[in-house]
Formats: sequence, C-alpha cells, structure tokens
Amino acid sequence: RGIVATTAERLTQAASQLAAVSETPRLDAELLLAHAMGVSRATLLARLKEESRELPAFETLLDRRLRYEPLAYILGAWEFFSLEFIVEAPLLVPRPETEHVVETVLEHIGTQPAAVLDIGTGTGCIAVSVAHAARTASLIATDINPRALAVARQNAERHHVAERITLRQGSLFQALQAGEGPFDAVCSNPPYVEDSAWSGLDPVIRLHEDPGALLAGADGLDVVRALIAEAPAWLTPGGLLAFEIGMGQYEAVRDLLKHHHYEHIRSVRDLAGIDRVAVAQKPRS
Repeated sequence: RGIVATTAERLTQAASQLAAVSETPRLDAELLLAHAMGVSRATLLARLKEESRELPAFETLLDRRLRYEPLAYILGAWEFFSLEFIVEAPLLVPRPETEHVVETVLEHIGTQPAAVLDIGTGTGCIAVSVAHAARTASLIATDINPRALAVARQNAERHHVAERITLRQGSLFQALQAGEGPFDAVCSNPPYVEDSAWSGLDPVIRLHEDPGALLAGADGLDVVRALIAEAPAWLTPGGLLAFEIGMGQYEAVRDLLKHHHYEHIRSVRDLAGIDRVAVAQKPRS
C-alpha cells in the first residue's frame, strides 16, 4: 500500500486550496468535509487521526467553494441569531451585522404584545428571529421575490413561529393590505450598495448573490429613501424604524430621517465599530 493520508492531512490540503478564496479556509474545509461525511463538525474533529477515505462528494463541494460559491449555499443552511436558517441561492446570506437589527427591535418592543413589519425579508432571518425571541409579537414579512417568501415560510415553520408571521409579496409597503398596521416597529435589511461598487465586491457576493437584494442606485440609498418617507404612515406614535446601512452612509441617512421629522435618531455600531443600523422613532404627537 502507498502512503495513507489521515483526515487531518486531507483537511490541511483542502485548507491550503481554499486560502485563495476564503478568509477562513480551515473552517471552510472542516464544514465541507463534515457535510460530505454526514457528520457534525465536532464528530469530524474527533476523527482527525483516522485514515482518510475517498469522498467524491467532498471533492464536488470543494470545487464549488473554489468557484467562490458561498458556504451557506453549499451547505443549504446558515446560523443567524443562534438559529439555523435554510438558505437558497441567490437569496442574501444572513450576516452577523444584521443581528443588530433584531436586537434593536427586541429592545424596543420588550415583552409587550407588538406588531412588527419586516420589509424585504429574504430568508426570513429577521422576522423569524424576532418572533422566536418575542413570543407575544406578531409580524408581517414582505418581499418582492416569491421564492424568498417560500424559503421564509420554511424557516418560520422550522422554528415554530409560522402562526405569528404573515407573508406578503410586493415592493416595500405596497405588499400590505388595507387595514393592516399600524406597527410598533418597522425593520429592514434593504439593498444599500452603490451601483458603481458592484464590480469591486467580493467575488463570493458578486458571482452568486442577487444584485436586486444589494444594489440601490448611485448612492445606494434609493430604497432607504422610500423606506424613510413611507414608514410613518404605517407606524404607531413612538413606533420604531430600524434598518441596516452600509459603511459611511449614516450621516446622509440621519439627514433624511431629520428631514422626515423622526425623533430619537441614532445608529447602532457593529463589532467593527461601523454605523450599521439606523434607528429612529415616529413622533408621539
């Protein structure tokens, strides 16, 4: 027999290949191999000294990742707010920064019964996380993409909150029906990338994720402008508006919120210190 590679050696080799496409090549290799073997990552790590067996499925997954495909698409699921979400290409992959939107909404509504609107729900990660954490909240989640709504429904059912989340198809507030609202909180992770920035984005995003969920005009604020202008008609007095923004956009967003007479305008910074969530409230009178 020739030299037999161990699982550890196979992982090291794969991580070396992935270094060109990922900031976390070793973790990627572990997740892909565990997925191909049908075991947890913890189980895989307990078998590092074992003989590596031929796994064509792993080679296929590795090849997909080497073409910059997001791990979430390859694995079919991704963790967000300590919950696992079904993710399908080309829906936006849930990101840690968006968890700050969930936290901001939960802080505002507390334990009281509350009505919450999630605009552009995508996989449903914000709406499902809010519903899961706030058991007295009822939500409407909207998206222009019917496939996104189908995945959001799956995620709501997966985490046993489907009975408190109503899904509506349409653009922004046009998805709502007469008599719905007002809401104690309106939240969103809207498109906010400048059109001109597309070619410079990470290939993981540019080659695989939906441009419609990311691009929003020359300054990236086309959707944000509509969100800010239209939200007061759907908010209760003192109701919260919270939405994700891009790096360097907060000053322009703050000015828009002031122009539309919001109160208690502030930002929430992410772990990198970037103004990541714009927060404001509708005046009480």
